[in-house]
Amino acid sequence: MWFDEAVFYQIYPLGFCGAERTNDFGETMHRLGKIEAEIPRLKAMGVTAVLFNPLVESERHGYDTVDFFTVDRRLGTNEEFAALVQKLHAAGIRVVLDGVFNHVGRAFPPFKEVQKGRENAAACSFFHIDFRGNSRYNDGFAYADWEGHPELVKLNLENGDLQQYLMNAVRFWIKTFDIDGLRLDVSYLLPPWFLELLRRTVAAEKLDFFLVGEVIHLNNFEKNVTPARLDSATNYEGFRSMLSAFNSRNLFEIEYSMTRLFGDFPWCLFRGKRLFNFVDNHDVERAATALKEGKNLKNLYTLLFTMPGIPCVYYGSEFGQEGKKGNLDYDLRPCIDDVNKSAHPELAAHIAALAKIRRESRALAYGSYRKAAVNNGWFAFVREFEGEKIVVAINITESDPTVRVEEAEGVDLLTGETRNLNDIYLRPFSACIYRKK
Repeated sequence: MWFDEAVFYQIYPLGFCGAERTNDFGETMHRLGKIEAEIPRLKAMGVTAVLFNPLVESERHGYDTVDFFTVDRRLGTNEEFAALVQKLHAAGIRVVLDGVFNHVGRAFPPFKEVQKGRENAAACSFFHIDFRGNSRYNDGFAYADWEGHPELVKLNLENGDLQQYLMNAVRFWIKTFDIDGLRLDVSYLLPPWFLELLRRTVAAEKLDFFLVGEVIHLNNFEKNVTPARLDSATNYEGFRSMLSAFNSRNLFEIEYSMTRLFGDFPWCLFRGKRLFNFVDNHDVERAATALKEGKNLKNLYTLLFTMPGIPCVYYGSEFGQEGKKGNLDYDLRPCIDDVNKSAHPELAAHIAALAKIRRESRALAYGSYRKAAVNNGWFAFVREFEGEKIVVAINITESDPTVRVEEAEGVDLLTGETRNLNDIYLRPFSACIYRKK
C-alpha cells in the first residue's frame, strides 16, 4: 500500500499556524495558508504524506472536540481546508487526519444538552453519566473522563446512535476533504469491535485508507494491527529505545528492541508488519533537546529512516528545533514562523537524502530485519526484500571502528562510495547505508 512506502511529516495545525490557545468561538481566521506555503519545501524534502493533528472545532488544543463537522475557526473554513488537501494531493502528498473518538470537550453540544436537560436529555446515553454524583465543575452529575482530565468527557461508544454519528463524521471527512487516512487518538482505549466498525466504514469509501493507532505500549496491541482493524500503530517502544540507547551509548538496547519487534523469530511481535516510527512528536520532548550529543542527530534520523516501519518527521525538527516538555506542551508546538529554518541546514538536507533513499528502496519499505553486528557504540543491521539487500551501519562515538558484515561489495547510498561489506570503516559520529552490488 502507499503508506508502507510513505515518508510522513506531522503538523500540529493549531501550533503550526499560530492560533490562539483558547477558542472564543468568534470570528473565523484564515491561517491555513501557512501550511500551503510549505508545500514546495515538503515536496523537495521528499515528504509523501502529511499527518495533521486535530483541526476540527475544539475548545483549546484540538483534542477537546466541539464540532466533528467543522474546521476550527482559528484555522479557517471547510472550503479552505478542502482546497489545501487538493493542493497537497497535486504535489503527490497524501493527507491523514487525527481522529479523536474516545472523548470530547465539555462544549460538545450533546454534552451541553445533558447539562441543561439532565435525565431528560436525549444525549445522556452518549456519555457515562451518574446523576447521583457531581463533577469538579459542579455540574450536579458525575461523568467518566479521559484519565483524570475532567475537561475531556469520555464517550459511550457502545451507544448505537453515537456510533452512527461518529461514522457519519468519518464519511464526511472523506467525501468533503478527500482525506487518505486517520490516526486514532488513544486507540488503546478503543474496543476492537469499534476498530472493525471503523475499518468497514472507511473501506466502503476508500480501499487503501490508512488507519494507524496511537499506542503507548505495544505488548498487548499486536492483535489489532490486522487488516480487519488497523494498518499500523505508533512505535513508542522504538522511540524510547532509540533515545535511551543513544544517550547511554548502549546500542544493545535499540538492537534488542528491533529484534523483539521485527526479527525473524516466531515470538517477534510485529514481524512482517510496519509500525509508525518517530523520534519526536507533539507530546514528547523535541529530539534536538532530548539527545545528549548533538553530533548524533543525523545518526538518529538515519536510524529512523532505515529501521523497519514508516518514518515520520515532526514539523520543525528537520531544522533541529528545540522544545522541552512543560508549559502545557505549547513549547513543543510553535508557530512555523518562529522555527529557525537556517539553524541546522545540514540536517534538513540529510533528511531529504534519507527520504530519497527510502523511496527508492523496497527493502527499506518492506524488507526483513536481522542484526549484523552490535557494540555499545556502533551497530549494523541488514534489510532484505526480493533480492535487494541494504546494510546499515551507525557509529555514535568519537572512535573509528571497522565493522565486518559479509564478503561482498556495496555502494553507500549517502556518499556513492564502494566498499567491501566485510570492511566497513565508520568515521566518528557517522552512518553508512550500503546497497549490496
